[in-house]
Parts: sequence; structure tokens; C-alpha cells
Amino acid sequence: MFHPQKPETASFRVDYAKPVDFCEAFERDMKPFYLLAFLMTANHKEAERCFAATVEEGCASNSVFKAWMNSWIKRYLIKKAIRIVLSRPARSDDERNLWCEGPAETRISDVVNAVTKLEALERFVFVMSILEGYSSQECSLLLDCTTESVAQLRVKASCGLAISDPSFTQNLAELSGRLKTA
Repeated sequence: MFHPQKPETASFRVDYAKPVDFCEAFERDMKPFYLLAFLMTANHKEAERCFAATVEEGCASNSVFKAWMNSWIKRYLIKKAIRIVLSRPARSDDERNLWCEGPAETRISDVVNAVTKLEALERFVFVMSILEGYSSQECSLLLDCTTESVAQLRVKASCGLAISDPSFTQNLAELSGRLKTA
């Protein structure tokens, strides 16, 4: 009789990301990951905290498939940023930072700065749904709100950005491309 051979445990775990894989991913895609953290928090200090916590968690994680690693990193960054921003007391515009890049990056800086001026929930929904492609249901689960609220926040954010800067939609494609490289 033929007995099916069981796959060895060692070969089964080969597909899981190791700490070195996370380190390589963070090194390779540091700018897009940090940009995502900054867009979510609108503050460099909080973006750095979010980024550092994600690096730490990624290196400690042992249950992420290699193929899902970048998606896991982005989702963890988003979840951590939401926790950081929603756990702090209401803040003024003084605590928002500007995105600073070189002179050749002024269009990107303008778009990033426009997005960071949005209210927190509008910004979260805009970044997650428009820039990262999350569904309304995914956004509602992460933000603990209804899909109808997500749709309303997305429209409010999009209209506000388009009204504040007519060239915003043209420059948005470039920003979206930067986030997608990771």
C-alpha cells in the first residue's frame, strides 16, 4: 500500500518571513513605509514611533508569509498610526508637521501637506481607501465605524482636497505611485 508522505515541518515553515526578511524589506522600502506612517499621523515624531514599533513587531513576528510581508507591514503601520492618533488628546494645527523633501519634490510635498491638513478620520479614510486601495469594509473594521461613515468621510476628504488645490488630483498619481512601490 502507498502511504502518503507527510511534508516535513522544516519545509513547511520555509515560506514564513524571518527577522532578516523584515529587516531587508524595511531597508529596501523605508521611504514609502515612512511616508505612509507620516500621512497617517501628520507628525514626524509620531510617524517615527509608528515606524519603530512596526520594525520591532515585524522582527519579532514569526507567523507572516513572505509573500504577505509588505502588506502586513503596511497594515500594521496603519493600525499603529490609528492607535497613536486616536489615543492622544485633540491637538491644534501647530502639532502637524510639513513634509520636507528637496526642491524637485515640491509637488509631492504639496500633496502630502494637503492630506495632512485633513481631520484625522478623513485622512485615515483617504489614505487607506484612495492611496492604499482598502475597501470600505476594511476601513470600517480598522476604524470601528460603519461603511456609510467611511463613504461619507472619503467624499468629504476628496472634495476638500480638490477644492483647496485644483492641481491636487494631477499630483496625487505621483504620490500614489510612491506608496505602491513598497
